[in-house]
Amino acid sequence: MTKPLLNRPNAVRVFAPIFFGVCLLVVWEIVFRVIDVPIYLVPKPSDIAIALYSNAHTLWQSLLMTMKITLLAFLMAIAIGVLVSFLFVQSRVIEACFMPYAILFQVTPVVAIAPLIIIWISNTTLALVVCAMLVAIFPILTNTTLGLRSVNPGLLNLFRINKASRWQILMKLRVPNALPYFFSGLRISCGLALIGAVVAEFVAGTGGTSAGLAYQILQAGFQLNLPLMFAALFLITCAGLLLYILMSMLSNAFLKKWHESEMV
Repeated sequence: MTKPLLNRPNAVRVFAPIFFGVCLLVVWEIVFRVIDVPIYLVPKPSDIAIALYSNAHTLWQSLLMTMKITLLAFLMAIAIGVLVSFLFVQSRVIEACFMPYAILFQVTPVVAIAPLIIIWISNTTLALVVCAMLVAIFPILTNTTLGLRSVNPGLLNLFRINKASRWQILMKLRVPNALPYFFSGLRISCGLALIGAVVAEFVAGTGGTSAGLAYQILQAGFQLNLPLMFAALFLITCAGLLLYILMSMLSNAFLKKWHESEMV
């Protein structure tokens, strides 16, 4: 007998947070109408919806710009992070030499180094991409390196006994073993790339056709237009959630048939 829809684990995972979110919005709207909170302090969901509709074109263009920077930074972080991980796994000495500098970039606030990058790189878009990439690269680098190193010693000895080359060991043993770690890094890194893009936009303060959502938030703050500010924040949140869902779907597509993390 088929189970009711809401009793299925996947359906519960989808509909439970949606239902909870809708309930929060309804409570927010009703409470703030009853106590008559001024719109310049905290807007109601209906005020945010009106701002989204009335500024749809501007917000859409800004969202596209922010997502362009985010995706470029994310792809750059993947490419560089994976290549450096392959290099690290070949030699402990190389990892010992360069990993402290990777950690240095990670613990340095992007707000502190973004002005320097924007000065050094004349192309504003490229400067913003580099800033966001520096925020996003560390989870991919560390997770992939950990996965490449976490191979079964018995399998590694078996490959060596059969005179497998470094390339064969890397591609046929280490890379498949590292995939769950890699996709875990992607889920973390996609959100960090978006955060890095928004922070870099705040620092750059770019306007006009290259204005991202951060610029819209700044402008709304200067004008005390809180509905517009919340609308831009809402779009950033939705973009981050969408990226995370896409990375989770990608992980599931690659791992569901053989790795226990996606089979349960």
